[in-house]
Amino acid sequence: MKTKPEKFSWKKRLQSFQYAFNGLKMLIREEHSARIHIVIAVCVLAAGLVFKISGSEWIAVALSIGMVIALETVNSAIENLADFVSPEKHAKIKKIKDLSAGAVLLGAMAAVAVGLIVFLPEIF
Repeated sequence: MKTKPEKFSWKKRLQSFQYAFNGLKMLIREEHSARIHIVIAVCVLAAGLVFKISGSEWIAVALSIGMVIALETVNSAIENLADFVSPEKHAKIKKIKDLSAGAVLLGAMAAVAVGLIVFLPEIF
């Protein structure tokens, strides 16, 4: 039996932002790695202001920061879900967690590459 699609509601759309901001608060409060990424992001943003990087460099830096923090958020969600589904140690869960952590590492490595490309010429 098909159910009728829910009607569009501005109130519900605004409420979804509340859920998203709540998720970000949890990320900052509970995830140590996320706090490290945020501190590094603030330092990079400050360096961008000090070195007066160009508009295109700001775009690269902003996308890199957003990518790493988004990947960290997804990684945290996957780890929380995996711990909920299987609180005991399990080889498949370990594989899932390792893969999601690897995604964060790849994103962070790409962000470091962008940082080096943008800031090394400014430093030297």
